[in-house]
Amino acid sequence: MSTFTDYMTIANNLSRYQTMTAADPTVAQATKYFQANIGNIKTADDFVNNTRIFNYVMTAFGLSDMTYAKSLIKQVLEQGTSRSTALANTLNNPKILALAQAFNFSLYGDQTTQTTAATSDAVNQYVMQTLETNEGNQNPGVELALYFQQNASKITNGYSILADKNLLTVVQTTLGISSYTSAQNIDLQAQQFDRVLKYSDFQNPTKVFNFLERFTAQYDFNNPNASAAPSSSLVTTLFDASSSSSTSISVNLLMSMQNLKLGGL
Repeated sequence: MSTFTDYMTIANNLSRYQTMTAADPTVAQATKYFQANIGNIKTADDFVNNTRIFNYVMTAFGLSDMTYAKSLIKQVLEQGTSRSTALANTLNNPKILALAQAFNFSLYGDQTTQTTAATSDAVNQYVMQTLETNEGNQNPGVELALYFQQNASKITNGYSILADKNLLTVVQTTLGISSYTSAQNIDLQAQQFDRVLKYSDFQNPTKVFNFLERFTAQYDFNNPNASAAPSSSLVTTLFDASSSSSTSISVNLLMSMQNLKLGGL
């Protein structure tokens, strides 16, 4: 097994895996509550004070590690993004900026939570974020590859890579750049990316695929035990296949697969 194989299993059947994730009882319950109550949120204050709504949206935007910062997020949403001095525009965090754009109470007022970005888009992002996290629990390289696939088109310069730790990890790994370089001057780091990357390539799905092929190979080289066991998604695929075939997958076969190591047994 390899990180690339696990990643491709999901990427080639993404809608199926999204549907499976959305149907998970925990995800489905959280989404049901969100859809039933998001329309009642009229202000940024309402938003941060409804813990279930707040946590759902923060997860959807990849900000679950910042749920403690309610005061900060409230200011972000109240100020919106129109002014260059707005908090969302000064924090150098693309995830917070995306949240402020989707839940722009400064611009839309009490109609903010009626927009597509704040309803169906947020649900889709929550499902995808949960899928990525679940896969990351099995193999962080797969989570990073899925994240990069979803967000590569946002890369326009070296600074947009440096502003997103997941994008940065993928690029550094692929190019063989030590993570210790992150301690260097940020302008020098951006210039280094400028020299070796053609940013327009990240608008091309085929070139993104090729980049991720390089990333997953390098990731497995750096982390030889990362893909030692098949991910939960791959096991699910195998069991699904066995249910529609007269040939079943034996326990011995699965045990053998769990013992596989990169490069052989």
